[in-house]
Amino acid sequence: MIETIATPEGRFTAEVAGPPDGPLVLLLHGFPQTRHTWRHQVPALGAAGYRAVAPDQRGYSAGARPDPADLSAYAVERLVGDALALAAACGAAPPARFHLVGHDWGGQVAWLTAARQPERLASLTILSRPHPAAFRKAVQADADGQQHRSRHHRAFLDPATGALLLADGAQRLRRTLGGAGVPAAAVEEYLSVLGEPAALEAALAWYRAAGALGRADVGPVAVPTLYLWGEEDSTVGRGAAAGTAEFVTAPYRLETVPGVGHFITDQAPEMVTARLLAHLRAHPPGPRRVADARAGDEARR
Repeated sequence: MIETIATPEGRFTAEVAGPPDGPLVLLLHGFPQTRHTWRHQVPALGAAGYRAVAPDQRGYSAGARPDPADLSAYAVERLVGDALALAAACGAAPPARFHLVGHDWGGQVAWLTAARQPERLASLTILSRPHPAAFRKAVQADADGQQHRSRHHRAFLDPATGALLLADGAQRLRRTLGGAGVPAAAVEEYLSVLGEPAALEAALAWYRAAGALGRADVGPVAVPTLYLWGEEDSTVGRGAAAGTAEFVTAPYRLETVPGVGHFITDQAPEMVTARLLAHLRAHPPGPRRVADARAGDEARR
């Protein structure tokens, strides 16, 4: 079901399923994707009794789209604020805890939220995006050619990029997604949002506001974390993925997915749903003991 969720920062379009009083699972998409990233997970989570909410994020939602020329409106602090505001609007206001899931840029926001406000989260699930500190180390060492893998970050800073991506019926975006194993029907869903120039420019403003993501300074995360990484991911090398364990102090599990690339929910949706449900069930959003946040070493891998 599509709903509009009002927050102090604007009105977010979201796919929602499950009982209103169920444990909240907030799912954050990446680029060049939308709420449709979670098309398989939202109904499955709802059927399992969770309140699943997958919003089109800042700039993607027409009702929460500041002028992309004002990069301060797309600073990462605003994106983290949106995640917390959406959770509150969906019934998980402080001190309630909720489950947070993120892919790609949504994963970056999720890592930052977990690092800054661990007491708000029952669990964290990340797809593709390594912990920012692990990513920075990989970029600096150029582990697995990480600098080349991240070259698109620099390209997105060019003001001409948006028009190029949408030229000729968005052929470049279609080719990028299709070539990475995203089904044609899913590409059309993403373009139903990002095919609008205003939405695409706002999405690119995330990169322009952040600058070099490899410079992000984020501390360890003390939230139970599941990290899914596709072995064929062209944007994140094994070094950055494996290095993430160093920066999670709570129970942590890395699951590498053979034969799958960056767009995991499009390529292996059933696997994602199964792993996600198992992780959520293992970490219900009741009060978490302090000792739990220090139990990572015993529960790793």
